[in-house]
Amino acid sequence: MPAAPDFPPAPDVVKPVRALISLSDKAGLEDAARAMHEAGVELVSTGGTRAAIAGFGLPVKDVADLTGFPEMMDGRVKTLHPVVHGGLLGVRDAAEHKAAMDEHGIGPIDIVWIDLYPFESTVASGAGFDAVIENIDIGGPAMIRSGSKNHGYVAVAVDAASIGEIVAALKADGSTSLALRKQLAARAFARTAAYDAAVSGWFAGQLEDAAPARKSIAGSLAQTLRYGENPHQTGAFYRTGETRPGVAYATQIQGKELGYNNIADADAAYELVAEFEAPACVIVKHANPCGVAVGADLSQAYARALECDAVSAFGGVIAVNRPLNAADARAITDIFTEVVIAPGADDEARAVFAAKKNLRLLITDGLPDPHGLGEVFRSVAGGFLVQSRDRSHITAADLKIVTRRQPTPQEIEDMLFAFTIAKHVKSNAIVYAKDGQTAGIGAGQMNRRDSARIAAIRAREAGEAKGLAHSLAQGSACASEAFFPFADGLLEAVAAGATSVIQPGGSMRDAEVIAAADAQGIAMAFTGVRVFRH
Repeated sequence: MPAAPDFPPAPDVVKPVRALISLSDKAGLEDAARAMHEAGVELVSTGGTRAAIAGFGLPVKDVADLTGFPEMMDGRVKTLHPVVHGGLLGVRDAAEHKAAMDEHGIGPIDIVWIDLYPFESTVASGAGFDAVIENIDIGGPAMIRSGSKNHGYVAVAVDAASIGEIVAALKADGSTSLALRKQLAARAFARTAAYDAAVSGWFAGQLEDAAPARKSIAGSLAQTLRYGENPHQTGAFYRTGETRPGVAYATQIQGKELGYNNIADADAAYELVAEFEAPACVIVKHANPCGVAVGADLSQAYARALECDAVSAFGGVIAVNRPLNAADARAITDIFTEVVIAPGADDEARAVFAAKKNLRLLITDGLPDPHGLGEVFRSVAGGFLVQSRDRSHITAADLKIVTRRQPTPQEIEDMLFAFTIAKHVKSNAIVYAKDGQTAGIGAGQMNRRDSARIAAIRAREAGEAKGLAHSLAQGSACASEAFFPFADGLLEAVAAGATSVIQPGGSMRDAEVIAAADAQGIAMAFTGVRVFRH
């Protein structure tokens, strides 16, 4: 490890004399370049950026004018040169550094503005392997890191906000402060770390390496939050760059600032509602669905979802898989709702929602692919867990009927509907459903029998609320996201009114559970797939 050299303290104020600019995205370039020129800063650039600056009528040097070497090897080699990195890394007030700079004709570079090759967007576009490789920036990260390490003298910009702060400082007094340069350096190192994480993650994916020796997660700040799960915890929301429609890239049309729990619930609701082809509505409370239904349209789907558990729905999050109209909006705003997330909303719907000032309306312009690739992360003390997204999709062809009684076509449809929802309910999970509507949901219990009982209570209360003489679970399908370890959970489902059961199977006591199902005269299907959600 290099020993810390005895450098003079960095100056609080640096008056920049030279800036090196290299941009893929030229937005804002003219105004910033003009401001730097007017502040007496010499502009140095490369390739298309240099041509753009010259096109603005501003004097600009080519990097080749400094290095004495032309750009070569298809642009792979142009800034990797001692004149560039010496100008960035040289400690101006250190005698040895100054002597080396003078001896070799190295001039200081006081501002670096680089946005890196568009690697992430190239990957997102579906480009081939070779095209992605060519969009891995080498010189850019090297210059950013050099300038950031030498932040005692160099101001580094990696985004519009950074160059904006530098320009504002130049317009104020023609200099940059040490405090500003430190802030910019921290931001710049985070950017190169995120860039490298994107590259390493993509490369591991190309090799189909599910568990690379090192794993990096990077995000860009979407917003700071008022607090985390509770007011005494801090919170922030980051985007990873994954091009998946959902809460991370949704546009908030109205309402209060989103909170930590709002974001988590909106994500859970939207991921579930995307599973359905028909118009569907999901109501989530505390990360678990309390009502799910499909309908002829969204208004009907919402009304049917609300019937399942109107008590829990109060103050919940609603997700739909179709654009909202005014009728949908009027139905949804009948009770207090924290968040509504949808792929779209027409002007009339937005006007209805506008009357509910505190309701957050999120528009995503798309639905996530429930079967798409992706990863899920969870922190633990001293590390984090990574797993692939649960892309399972059970169809009628996947079912193994293990009872003497065969399910009816309607029961098969109900079982598949219920099992799809169970995949999104915290374990242990039991879901009763019938005719495209949940009847009762039991979530997060320490044993499956209690989940079945809680789901039965919800179904009985839902039936009473509708004025029925029976539970809403009467004639329903019961889904369990993992096997029944004993027959007791299945018997609770039968007592609740279920006539069919769907579960993964695989218990040591499968024969006992099947025998109980046969004794009760119900149909039961095994999926062979467990869908735990802890």
